[in-house]
Amino acid sequence: VDRSELIRRLLDFALRQRKIEDALEAYREGTVTLWKAAEMAGTSLREMMELARVKQIPVPYTLDDLRRDMEYVRRKACGE
Repeated sequence: VDRSELIRRLLDFALRQRKIEDALEAYREGTVTLWKAAEMAGTSLREMMELARVKQIPVPYTLDDLRRDMEYVRRKACGE
């Protein structure tokens, strides 16, 4: 890898990290949802959940949320 390629890769990495940090901070402050934070960071929702866990940012997920998600999956599986 030549010098210019290395610099480009480092800049790409730094910009990606900055987008992730900004998205996590917005989520921590409650100004965006976790889904929106993932979109802002250019990651999947699952990856954003893992990043929030690593940064010890609580992801509120209640029993009602679980019930609602399970009902949604059930309806989709039954073709409703």
